[in-house]
Amino acid sequence: MTDTTFRIRRPAGLHRLEFTAMLSMMMASTALATDIGLPAFGAMRDEFGLPADSTRVGATVTVFFLGLAFAQIMYGPLADRFGRKPTLYIGLGIYIAGSFAAAAAPTLELVILSRFLWGVGSAGPRVVSVSVVRDLFEGERMARAMSFIMAVFILVPVLAPSVGAAVLAFGSWRVVYLVVGLWALAIAAWTLRLPETLDPSHRVAFEWHAILRAVKRVVTTRSTIGYTMAMVFGFGAFVSYLSTSELIISEVYDKRSLFPFVFGATAGAMGSAMLANAWLVRRFGVAPLVRTATMLFVILSAGLSALAWLSGGVPPFAVFVVALGVTLGTYSLLLPNLNTLAMQPMGAIAGIAAAVIGTVSTTGGSVLGFFLDQAFDGTVRPLALGFLLYGSVALAFALWAERGTG
Repeated sequence: MTDTTFRIRRPAGLHRLEFTAMLSMMMASTALATDIGLPAFGAMRDEFGLPADSTRVGATVTVFFLGLAFAQIMYGPLADRFGRKPTLYIGLGIYIAGSFAAAAAPTLELVILSRFLWGVGSAGPRVVSVSVVRDLFEGERMARAMSFIMAVFILVPVLAPSVGAAVLAFGSWRVVYLVVGLWALAIAAWTLRLPETLDPSHRVAFEWHAILRAVKRVVTTRSTIGYTMAMVFGFGAFVSYLSTSELIISEVYDKRSLFPFVFGATAGAMGSAMLANAWLVRRFGVAPLVRTATMLFVILSAGLSALAWLSGGVPPFAVFVVALGVTLGTYSLLLPNLNTLAMQPMGAIAGIAAAVIGTVSTTGGSVLGFFLDQAFDGTVRPLALGFLLYGSVALAFALWAERGTG
């Protein structure tokens, strides 16, 4: 579809910049729900009587992603049958309920359960935002649109830990969760201005045989499933980074007060790479860029692993932060492009395709991230070696998928 189609569909006053910012904030609902609470892990350990090096609070991130993963397969058919906007509001409603429940939970177990519900709600905005972009763009235009959206979206991880730390200065970790719920309410009000982008001719009947037929098309299309599996392993590395970054900075390096700044700096590197991605896609094309970026991620992960090994698992702090930021910046080039390539053949079933791709990549990545978390040994070696292993498998899948598009 062309930009003209978009201009016809948008309501008066919805500028392209506002459209980009709106979809970015919808996608950022996931990042905000995970990243703003990272500085609160220490307070949560204290309240629930856990040791300072306990990884149990990291489960609040893992189960959130599992809820996000499992629920996407539900939102996809809803979005393709009833439209993008009704599906969005169902998701935001569950999201808000989950955040308030987590804030009020009296035990860590109930916090974790509420976080799962919260993740279920987060799946709605995620599926809808990707579906809307695919409704309006395709090919390299979609990759560039996703790059701008995710570059704005990445500002949330830059700012979220600092916001969380600021809230903690005046309230408990429970207030942090309440703030996220209120933010989601504001997003729900803002998106009243969003147009319905589902083409009536693309509506898929809410019938099991129609849904299964669409799912079968997704999982049997080589390029789609290949690039999706590449996302699985890339996301597995990223989930482990999210879950253990606070522990690494606080316990391995004993620099808890610097965590919001370190996390923000790495997120800033990712955002800068995503801004550059729009130009890189235009210059080199999506598939060649994915191939090169994945190879570079593997090479950088190998260097990070060697650095970790030669330093006894604790490289100099500044060197580690720089190496980590560069590696994650390279990974961020894969986020919009792998998703674009996986979605490219799926225009007529964009909602279900986004749901299946999101479910597989998020579930698989969460499980892989969990296993990598359990290998934490008080050093950065497990994370670095996990990056190398998962990146190598992602590269193999990306090359296999690319050969299937010729």
